[in-house]
Amino acid sequence: MAEPLKSVYNEPFLRGFGEKIQAVYGAFDTDGFIAAAMDDTWNELELKARMRRISQSLGEYLPASYEEALAVLFAIDEACVGFPYLFFPDFVEVFGQAEEHWALSMEALERFTKKSSSEFAIRSFLLREPERVMSQMMVWAEHSDDHVRRLASEGCRPRLPWGQALPMFKRDPAPVLAVLELLKADPSLYVRKSVANNLNDIAKDHPSVVIETARRWKGMDPNTDWIVRHGCRTLIRKAESEVMALFGYAEPEGTTQLTTSAALTVEPAVLQIGGSCELQYELCIREGDPARIRIEYAIDFVKAGGKTSCKKFLLSDKTVPGGTHLVGKRTHRWSDLTTRRHYPGAHKIALLVNGREAASAMLMLEEVDI
Repeated sequence: MAEPLKSVYNEPFLRGFGEKIQAVYGAFDTDGFIAAAMDDTWNELELKARMRRISQSLGEYLPASYEEALAVLFAIDEACVGFPYLFFPDFVEVFGQAEEHWALSMEALERFTKKSSSEFAIRSFLLREPERVMSQMMVWAEHSDDHVRRLASEGCRPRLPWGQALPMFKRDPAPVLAVLELLKADPSLYVRKSVANNLNDIAKDHPSVVIETARRWKGMDPNTDWIVRHGCRTLIRKAESEVMALFGYAEPEGTTQLTTSAALTVEPAVLQIGGSCELQYELCIREGDPARIRIEYAIDFVKAGGKTSCKKFLLSDKTVPGGTHLVGKRTHRWSDLTTRRHYPGAHKIALLVNGREAASAMLMLEEVDI
């Protein structure tokens, strides 16, 4: 089993980091810093808690002046690149919130995001002063460095994973969309992915706003088209009719269904938790013009209380000639995951074509024999 991500923060890492600081700030007590960070509760701390502990411990052992402490970090940040150094912007979040530190904190977040990312640290500033920070985001959105432009989008995502939620943007995404307008044709894929993810976040609370934005943006630029397609992925998975039409997915024509025949089988039909089954499907597309089709299978997972929760899995998304006969298979594993636990019971598995059920099968999941 792979080591948990939090293990990157260990005694050798902290000692090596302390030596970097000592090289530019001789008064730094590396042993004291490590002891403060890795106290008796260290092993219980998860990733972000360890990151915060490092930031807080730095506050004890760097100069008491925020300006002087940042000067030390500025002196070594060229040698501190990558995910583990997310505590640099976290230090700014913890110690740089005072009004007199505003300009310096924004400078530090802009600088540190080029080495790791300030997407988490900026959010507490946003929650306190959203209008002021969003004005800064508009400036960052036109920065020459793609890491800074990405911060303008990623930092204001309403539902950023691992980050504090931004309820004001869940209610009204207009300030976010103003930033995204500046980034909608960005040449950097790194930035475009963030813009698409931001749109996808907004779609979960304001689907009509994203649909309107997609209509307005689509066809403007190949980079924009990429963003629109990926930003609408949740709406496509939900088979929202307006979005399906926007991206050219085929619909029934009058009384003629999209599929003329379809079948789905599952083997074995009875399975213990932790095992795997093979799904086999076949379907025929109606005669006529080529059709854009999205083939998925959906499982109604039984939950602890007996209710079910549906999750979809993509099989294929392509344009096919009219009259095409398609066959395929997929192995599905029923092992517990960190994001999903399995429970015994009858599980319906449906074959979906452009969001519509074309065929189904049942699988009985059983407890593991002891």
